[in-house]
Amino acid sequence: MPLALLALAIGAFGIGTTEFVIMGLLPDVAADFQVSIPTAGFLVTGYALGVVLGAPLMTVLGTRTTRKRMLMLLMGLFVVGNVVSALAPIFGVMLAGRVIASLAHGAFFGIGSVVAAGLVAPEKKAGAIAMMFTGLTVANVVGVPLGTFIGQSIGWRTTFFVVAGLGVIGLLGVAKLVPEQPKPEDVRIRPELAAFRNVQVLLAMAMTVLGFGGVFAAITYITPMMTEVAGYAPASVTWLLVLFGIGMVAGNLLGGRFADRHLMPMLYVSLGALSLVLALFTLTAHNKVAAAVTVVLIGALGFATVPPLQKRVLDHAAGAPTLASAVNIGAFNLGNALSAWLGGMVIAAGFGYTAPNWVGAVLAAAALILALVSGAIERRAARGDENRPVAGHAPHPAPVAAGRN
Repeated sequence: MPLALLALAIGAFGIGTTEFVIMGLLPDVAADFQVSIPTAGFLVTGYALGVVLGAPLMTVLGTRTTRKRMLMLLMGLFVVGNVVSALAPIFGVMLAGRVIASLAHGAFFGIGSVVAAGLVAPEKKAGAIAMMFTGLTVANVVGVPLGTFIGQSIGWRTTFFVVAGLGVIGLLGVAKLVPEQPKPEDVRIRPELAAFRNVQVLLAMAMTVLGFGGVFAAITYITPMMTEVAGYAPASVTWLLVLFGIGMVAGNLLGGRFADRHLMPMLYVSLGALSLVLALFTLTAHNKVAAAVTVVLIGALGFATVPPLQKRVLDHAAGAPTLASAVNIGAFNLGNALSAWLGGMVIAAGFGYTAPNWVGAVLAAAALILALVSGAIERRAARGDENRPVAGHAPHPAPVAAGRN
C-alpha cells in the first residue's frame, strides 16, 4: 500500500470524526444552547450543505495549485472551523464553525479520490478509494465514540478541540507522506463541467444523494432513538456508535473489493437490503439487541455503496474527474442534509423518534430504482455498440427474397 494512501486516510479520519461526532452529542449541545433536538439537527444539515457548496468551490480554487498543497490548505481550513465550533458562545456561531469546517470536506475527498486512484493500477482503483475512505469509517469505530465519551464526560467543547488536533495531525500527514506532484497542466473548468452532461454521472450522483441520505435519516437521531425508544442509557450511545463504525468499516472494504469486479450488482444488493433494514428499524428500535444489530447493518450496507458510486463517477467522468469526484462527495452530504431535515420534520410533527427510519427506507428504495435504470441504460448502450458495424467493414446486405423473373 502506498504511504500516500495512509496520509489520505489520516485526513479522512479527522474529517469523519467531526462529521459524525455531533450525532452522539446532539442532546448535550441542544441543552447547552437551550434549543430543541430538531433545531440542533441543523448542525448536521448545515455541515452537509456546506460540503455541497464547498466541494465545487474549493475544487475550482484548487486548480490554481498542486493537489498536495490544496489538500494541506483544506486541512488547515478544517482546523479553523472546529476551533470556532469549540469556542462558540451562541448556537449561530457554532453553526458557522460547522460550515467553515465543512467547506474542506468535499474537496478533500474529491481531490483525494483522484490522487488515490492515480497511485495504483486501473483494476485496483476502487480498492484504493476504499482505503482512503477507511479513515472515515475507522473514525466511527474510534474517533466518534471517543469524542462522544469525552463530550459526555468533560464537555462537548473539549471534543471539538480534540477534533481540531486531529486536523493538525492530518495536515502533517499529508505534508510528510503525499508525494509532490506538478500542478496539472492546462486545467480548464469547461471540460470539467462537461462531465455533468453525462447521464450516468448524474444518475450516480442522484443515487448517492438518496442512498446515503437513507443512512443519515436514521443515524442523525440515533441518540434520542436509542435512549427514548430502545431504553439505552445515554452512556451506551458510545458503544452503539462503535458498532455503527464497525459496520461502516466492513461495508466500505467489501464495497471496494466487489466494486472492482461486480459494481452494479453490488449496488443493487446493498441498496435493496439497506431499504429493507431501515424499514425494519422502526420495529427493531424497540428491542435493545435487535436495535444494536440493525445499527451495524445500516453502517455496513450504507458504506458498501460508497466505493462503487465514487468509482462509477470517476469512470464516467474519466476525462475530467476532479470536479465530478468532489461534487459526488457533496452529493453524499446533500443526502445527509435532506434526510436530517426530513427526519427532524417528522419528529417535530409528532410521529416519534423512529419515524426518520421510514424516511430513510423510502430514500434508499428510490436510489435502488435509479440504480436499476442506470444499469438498463448501460446494457442498452452495450448492445448498441455490439450491433454497430466496425469501421472499414460494410454491413452484410439483407437477403433478397427468391421470386419469379
